[in-house]
Order: sequence, then structure tokens, then C-alpha cells
Amino acid sequence: MDFPEFKRSLAKAKPPAGVAPALAALWWAGKDEWEKAHKIVMDEADKDCAWVHAYLHRVEGDLGNAGYWYRQAGQPVAKDSLEAEWERIASTLSADSQA
Repeated sequence: MDFPEFKRSLAKAKPPAGVAPALAALWWAGKDEWEKAHKIVMDEADKDCAWVHAYLHRVEGDLGNAGYWYRQAGQPVAKDSLEAEWERIASTLSADSQA
């Protein structure tokens, strides 16, 4: 699934079937469903989920916790808008899912 297709899927009631947990969490975040998104990434240990986890804590305003998760993900701490970061993560992860 490419990024434009992923973004269009936000109009639906559920994330696309078969997407990785990190993308599913990001999908819920895109629907302003922070709790659902957080529950998914809390149960996963990979770097993609850690990156989404960092983003979610940034959304929450918990920058200290976000910093921890950025380090776990091996990603720099984001300094751009939340919207730009969501798009960057979604674009990267959806491209990776096609590889």
C-alpha cells in the first residue's frame, strides 16, 4: 500500500487489513484515536512501532517520554509540525511495506 492509498484509507471505519502494527497505530492516530494507537504500539517492540510511539507521546505533549522512544527507534527527535511528522512516518512505513 502506497502513501496516497494509506491516507485515503482514513475515510474508512477500520485500518486496511494486513497492515503492520506500526501503520495500524499511525492510522488510528490519523483518526485522532490516541488511545487505540497507543495500545497497539505498547504491545510491540520493533523500531517502527517505537517511532510511532515517539510520535504519539509528542502528540500527548510528553516530550521526555517521546525522546526515549525516538532513541529506541533510532530516529532523531522531530522538530517539525505534528502533521508533517505523521506524513513523514506514514510515507516511510507505507513505502517500506511495499519493499
